[in-house]
Amino acid sequence: MLASTSRYRRELLARLSVEFAVADPGVAEDHLPSESPADRALRLATVKAGAVATRHPGAFVIGGDQVASCGSRVLDKPGDAAACRAQLAALSGHTAQFYTACVLLGAGAGVHLAHVDTTTVVFRALSADEIARYVEREQPFDCAGGFKAEGLGVALFECIESQDPTALIGLPLIWLCGALRDAGYRVP
Repeated sequence: MLASTSRYRRELLARLSVEFAVADPGVAEDHLPSESPADRALRLATVKAGAVATRHPGAFVIGGDQVASCGSRVLDKPGDAAACRAQLAALSGHTAQFYTACVLLGAGAGVHLAHVDTTTVVFRALSADEIARYVEREQPFDCAGGFKAEGLGVALFECIESQDPTALIGLPLIWLCGALRDAGYRVP
């Protein structure tokens, strides 16, 4: 079971050719005071997986969450074009961290595996026109940071530093493959 409504996580998990169903975890994604972005991502991934595991006790459940930050500022999904342009303007010429958490729960099998992947994205200096053109073309309003690295968003960067390129999209597949193998799945 994938405990997520994210189409990006669903598309990533489909790459592994394992059968899965999707369930809305139905949990609030509130930020807790003094919680680090990495801790927030791990907490939310765990809560999401736990909520679905409660409803499907015999299933292996994958929960995921991503929290982005630039300095002390947490970058949420922008939601609309104006917020997206503002977020990308703030990122212009700066470095952002993306913390992508993944949890695999299998209560019946006693499985509780968790991981947080950190991806560093260095943005090049962006003009207001470049930002506006990008936002108009890709409309990444449902993406933390306001871009899609798997699409045209790659043109906004100087570099990406990551152990797992799929983590930036929303689910660290390299780690997840190992976790699924540890749980008894044959991947590939």
